[in-house]
Amino acid sequence: MLLLPPDQNDEVRLAVLNAYNILDTGEEKDFDDLTDLASAICQTPIALISLIDDKRQWFKSHKGTAEKETIIAMPLLGRMISSDDEIVIVDDLTPDERLAAAKLIRSKNEIAFYAGVPLINADGFTLGSLSVIDKRRKKLTDGQAKALKIIARQVVDKLELKKKAIEMERINQELFDSNLFMQKFAAMAAHDLKNPLSSILLTAQALKSRLEKLEDKSYTRLIDMNISSARDLVKLIDDMLAYSKSPGLLLTQKQKIKLGDILALVISMIHVPANIKIVLPVDNEVLTISAITLQQIMINLLTNAIRYNDKPQGVIQIRFRQDHHSYYFEVEDNGIGIAEQYHDKVFNVNFTLKKTDYYQKKGSGIGLSTVKELISAVKGQVTIRSVVKEFTVFTIRLPK
Repeated sequence: MLLLPPDQNDEVRLAVLNAYNILDTGEEKDFDDLTDLASAICQTPIALISLIDDKRQWFKSHKGTAEKETIIAMPLLGRMISSDDEIVIVDDLTPDERLAAAKLIRSKNEIAFYAGVPLINADGFTLGSLSVIDKRRKKLTDGQAKALKIIARQVVDKLELKKKAIEMERINQELFDSNLFMQKFAAMAAHDLKNPLSSILLTAQALKSRLEKLEDKSYTRLIDMNISSARDLVKLIDDMLAYSKSPGLLLTQKQKIKLGDILALVISMIHVPANIKIVLPVDNEVLTISAITLQQIMINLLTNAIRYNDKPQGVIQIRFRQDHHSYYFEVEDNGIGIAEQYHDKVFNVNFTLKKTDYYQKKGSGIGLSTVKELISAVKGQVTIRSVVKEFTVFTIRLPK
C-alpha cells in the first residue's frame, strides 16, 4: 500500500526516490533488522519496507513473505491517505472499501489487519511505507503504534545515510579523477615547458656571444625572439595555474580564437627540424573553444608526430572542418605508424611502444594519455588510423 498524499506531484516524487539509488538493490541486514523489530513489537507475521515507483510496490525488506514486489493501482492508492496521516491502521481489512482493491501481497488467505507508516523524507516526499500485516483481525496498542512510527523514522534515516554515502563516493571519485587528471596535466605541462625554455636558453646564449663581439647588429632580432618566447612561457604558466585550481574551466572557459593564430603559436613553442614540413589549414577560421585545451592537444600531437618520423622528408598535415555541433581536426603524419593492436593502448598512462624517437630517446607515455584526458574532459572524442611505416592520422572531435 502506498501512503501517498493526493496532492503530491508523483513525477517529482519519483525523481526524488530514484536519487536514493535504492530500488532493486539487494537485501541488507540493517533494513531486515528493522522489519524483524517491527514484526516482533507489533506481533505480526508479516512486516515490509516498501518503496513505490510508478508501476509497482517494491519491498526492500520483506519478513514473512517471499514476495519481492507487487503491482499497484496508483490512482486508488494515491487517495488512501491524506498528507496529515502519520499512520494508517485498519483493524479489519475485509469490509474496508478503501483498501479492498489494493492487496499488499498476493495470497490465497485473506489479509485481515494492516498498519502502515509512510516513509517521508525531510523534503516531505513519500518514498514508501513501513507496514505490518496479519491474517487475523487485531488492534495495536498505543505503545506499538508509537514504536512503529519510530522504526519508520529509522528506515528513513538509513535511506538518507545510504544516499549520502553514495554521494560521498561520487565526490571522492571525482576528486580522485580530478587529482589524477591534474597530476597528468602537471607532468604534461612540465614536458611542454621544456621547448620554450630551451628556446629562451639558446637565444640568450647566442645573444650573449654576439653582444660580446659587438659586431653583429642582428642581436635586436634575437632579443625579440627571447621576449616572445618568454611571453609565451608566462602565458602558458598562467593558464596552467588557472586550470590547476579549477579543471572545470576546460569545459566552461571558451573564447574566440583564430585557428591559424593558435597553430602558429603552437609551432613557435616546439622544435621543428628542418626536414619536417607542417601543412596548416588554408583558412584562418574563427573558433569558439577552450584555447588551452586545443593548444595542449596540438602541442602533444605535433611533438609526437615529429619525434616518431623516420622519413628523410617528414610531412605533418593538419586538417579542419566543422558542423553545427562540433569541430573536427585531423593530424596526419608520414612517420613510423602504429600497429593496430596498439591503437587503444597508446592512450593509456605510461604506455610506450619502446621505440627511440628522432632524438634517440624513448617516450614517457604521457603525451597521448594527456591528449585523451583533455579530450574526455571536454566531452570530445579521439580516434586513430595508422599503417605501420606509412602514416598515422589522429581524428579529434571537440563539441562547440
